[in-house]
Amino acid sequence: MTGANGAGKTNLLEALHLALQGFSPRTRADARLVRHGAERARIRVAGLRGTAALEVEVTLGLREPRRLVLNGAPLRSAEELRGEVAALAFTPDRLVVVKGGPAARRAYFDRASTRLYPARAALATDYAAAVAQRNAALRRAASGTAEIDAVSPWSDHVAELGAALAATRQDTLALLAEPASMRAAELGLHGLRLRYEPSLPTPDALAARLEHDLERGATGLGPHLDDVEILAGDRDLRAYGSQGEQRLAVLSLLLAEAEAVRERRGVAPLLLLDDALSELDVDRRRLLSERLGATGQTIVTATGSEALPLAPAQLVEVVSGTARTVR
Repeated sequence: MTGANGAGKTNLLEALHLALQGFSPRTRADARLVRHGAERARIRVAGLRGTAALEVEVTLGLREPRRLVLNGAPLRSAEELRGEVAALAFTPDRLVVVKGGPAARRAYFDRASTRLYPARAALATDYAAAVAQRNAALRRAASGTAEIDAVSPWSDHVAELGAALAATRQDTLALLAEPASMRAAELGLHGLRLRYEPSLPTPDALAARLEHDLERGATGLGPHLDDVEILAGDRDLRAYGSQGEQRLAVLSLLLAEAEAVRERRGVAPLLLLDDALSELDVDRRRLLSERLGATGQTIVTATGSEALPLAPAQLVEVVSGTARTVR
């Protein structure tokens, strides 16, 4: 997909990602996704998942909850949609996965987990809810409006769900680590590896720090505070990686996840790459394009067709928000 800067290429990719994953890679505020002056927005995407017909509709409103519909059936959550449909996106903002704080990496790998292990899609949300309930119980106990014994059931719940969430993250990283390292090496980033050392909130560990948690009114141990380190050899790419290395790391993770999704689900995910080629040299653009061509359907944006190192199967031009097929 080609077009001048500001033509609307990114908006189109964003709409596809929102329809297929239930959230925008740019913002979590629905009001920012609705055209100025309008009350609501609707996105409808139709295609094939393998050989089966697929239709997704997402409705956003300024004064109404988001609605997701898959093949005519309403969905309860975005996690449920991601358990059914897989789409992976690269945007320049995605560099936050490497260069940002731990929360960005936790969110990234937890979303990857829902695509790789759909049966565990609600785990991260359920764990976050349990931590919130324990925190509320801690604050009530600290203020004297509830007995301290009221914290214990939530501690057990946090321990159980925390262990399951940490195990799921470890399973996800085990699937992604080797292919990500291989794809990174192909692109010239050698020694890429992932390191995760979970802090398990066992009942005994939570009991041992109860006094401290009561003082803070918050649970200070568990997967909600963990980090996944993205390294090249012994270098933490967050602190010691160049922007080019950080970009290659994110692209390698995307390619690795695409391979893992295809292997586990039998259907390749749709890949959405916005401005992924602009900062790569000619050889790396060619290598990445060849790898993408072997992965599945991919939509790549560029300002002009000359930036595409390989001839696309279809070329779409975007002019002033309108897309048209060139060839």
